[in-house]
Amino acid sequence: MKLGFFTMPIHPLKKDWRQCLAEDREAFVLADELGFTEAYCGEHVTDQAENITSCAMFLAWIAQNTKRIRLGTGTINLPNSHPAAVAGEIAMLDHMLDGRFNFGISPGGLLSDAEVFGNLDADRNAMFVEGINSVLAIWDGEAPYNIQGKYWTISTQRTLMANIGQGLIPKPLQKPHPPIVVTVVAPYSKGIVEAASRGWLPISANFLLPKWVATHWPKYVEGRARVGAVADPADWRVAKSVFVADDLATARDYALGPKSPYRFYYNQLLTKMKANKRADLFKPDPSMSDDDLTIERVLDELVIWGTPDKVVDDLHRLQETTGPFGTLLYAGKDWVDRDLARRSMILLAEQVAPRMGAVPKAAE
Repeated sequence: MKLGFFTMPIHPLKKDWRQCLAEDREAFVLADELGFTEAYCGEHVTDQAENITSCAMFLAWIAQNTKRIRLGTGTINLPNSHPAAVAGEIAMLDHMLDGRFNFGISPGGLLSDAEVFGNLDADRNAMFVEGINSVLAIWDGEAPYNIQGKYWTISTQRTLMANIGQGLIPKPLQKPHPPIVVTVVAPYSKGIVEAASRGWLPISANFLLPKWVATHWPKYVEGRARVGAVADPADWRVAKSVFVADDLATARDYALGPKSPYRFYYNQLLTKMKANKRADLFKPDPSMSDDDLTIERVLDELVIWGTPDKVVDDLHRLQETTGPFGTLLYAGKDWVDRDLARRSMILLAEQVAPRMGAVPKAAE
């Protein structure tokens, strides 16, 4: 099994922003040193806890601190940006990383971001599709462009001076473009079928129950089959909240205790999901009342914790539910204790991953 890293960091509101960013950067650098193959970070403009406001800017900041790991946006929320700005910024980032870049995209899930950018009441899925189609058309096309859409029109016809380079939007280093990655949240997602048909790569979110994660792969297989392609589980990323320690007592307290960053993380998410009528993601039965969905139940269902031996066993049980996947994305949390947080990643890389077996070659 390959290891990756994914963080939509949720930090305490009163924690110094500089410390949050420095610790997030240190986690990415450590992942690179430990041989993690890829790492992603999310972005939100209007969330004081999830305080990376631009994942592209964050990745550019840490680019020179990493050597081998592929870095990815997780995700660019396309309805919130003009496609020409996205195309230009991502092309530059791909060059800055010398092609070590994965392009994660989504419609965006934070409603306060949607409100501040003026698309709260819009069809954000339609904006997402038009946005990525426009970005790809820019990269595939030539100036002066003539991209007409419902939400954006893109052209430099009136101002083009190609002989001096004016009016041209740059293209990425990777051809035809960086790998496109989508994060899948909904059970039985229709979006993953469309993503698969376009050759995009899936990440199953870490706040989804394993039984719902298991619904993603059949849908991805369906989408690949639609275009005559065979789905390879090596392409499937599954994000998971994991904490590994040298002893069970330490692991239990850090993962589940009153000061646990995992408790804080899922309490934030559970509060948001209940308010947005999306708490079904945490429920084994959609008919369950929101009142019966406690933070203790969520932690029990979604956090794998323990010594390396216990974590190996729990990850094997996860795979028995989900089916085989190629990359486990370790979900980053706030570093309440820097030494324990770093130790968890080290133990995962050195003692857990080598015991998880080889990546499967192909799906039936």
